[in-house]
Amino acid sequence: MYIELKTARLLLRPIRISDLETTHRYSADREVTEYMYYLPNKTVEDTAEFLVGSESQWATERPDRYEFAVCLDGIHIGEIGLTRIVNNTYDIAWILDRAYQGNGYCTEAAHAVVDFAKSIGAEKIIAQCDARNAPSYNVMCKLGMTLASVGTRTYRDGRGTAKEYVCELNL
Repeated sequence: MYIELKTARLLLRPIRISDLETTHRYSADREVTEYMYYLPNKTVEDTAEFLVGSESQWATERPDRYEFAVCLDGIHIGEIGLTRIVNNTYDIAWILDRAYQGNGYCTEAAHAVVDFAKSIGAEKIIAQCDARNAPSYNVMCKLGMTLASVGTRTYRDGRGTAKEYVCELNL
């Protein structure tokens, strides 16, 4: 399956193994991934494994996970993913290379992915973030998501425990 989403400034396309170098640059960056649960990636092999898994999802008739490369003027600057959790509820998550943060690209890409989610029958979208990650929480608010709960997350790599926001959007 191949799906492209276009916005005023961005092209979202399936992420692929050929994106390894650019994906690893942001997914291994400790500053960019400071508040991300599953990141940073420690090795290029970790990033490659993620990309191979993403490509295999795109190869199915109805993926459970849609990982889009976020491209600006032909340059891969980040990714945004939509993952089926249960039935028609999906999780949305994003990450951008630090050189491109603060320009509204995540919000723009997220709006396009929410529209895509509607087209595949999603009824609810959720997102989580470390409460210290104000930019990510702001994107959730700009999407019209509401705070559903406040809990905690314990990072799997020893970074400790933090307050976590869980937001939702009924479609």
